[in-house]
Amino acid sequence: MGRQRLTCGLALAAAAYALAGCTATDTAAPVPARADILDGPHPTAVLEVEGLGTISIDLLPEVAPQAVERFTAVANEGFYDGTTFHRVLPGFVIQGGDPLTRNDDPRDDGKGGHPEGYRDEYNGLSHLRGTLALANKGRRGTATGQFFIVHGDAPHLDGNYTILGRVSEGIEVVDAVTQLEIDTYGRYGPPNRPYPTSARITSLRVTQPPPS
Repeated sequence: MGRQRLTCGLALAAAAYALAGCTATDTAAPVPARADILDGPHPTAVLEVEGLGTISIDLLPEVAPQAVERFTAVANEGFYDGTTFHRVLPGFVIQGGDPLTRNDDPRDDGKGGHPEGYRDEYNGLSHLRGTLALANKGRRGTATGQFFIVHGDAPHLDGNYTILGRVSEGIEVVDAVTQLEIDTYGRYGPPNRPYPTSARITSLRVTQPPPS
């Protein structure tokens, strides 16, 4: 797989086309009114970040049913446990979910993903602060399960990534990840990686809402 990464260039718009992740066929889900999307109940992804706290994310099967189903299955297999947020751009995104970040070699961070990939489901939602989306290699059909959480509103990403959820609790943990010391220039591995302290995901599980 090619390098899945965010390149921090002269403009965030340029960086957007390097957000990493698979293989798939584009699908477009109908977009309900915003109130319909954000009203619950929703499946909840609970992400534990070592030493920093818990991020809870409302997943949105109304607009990305296949992506949410796949993300749920992969997360509940333990695929994301022990991985890190390997790319951190304060004011933009934090990116994680690469299984290669479990090893002791930072040189391959950002190159991994799930072998079965994800389908694209572009749904017309905007990349507001707290949005969860699937990373890709800068083109459609290349999401492999790496994901990012938007730290600051990034509307220039709209239409290029599958949005599958919104942070409901723990946005301060996202803030805390961006405040870690970052190896911006890649002296000890890929650029924009937290170093010397890693932002490790100790657990990521998805629970379903109780029956109504």
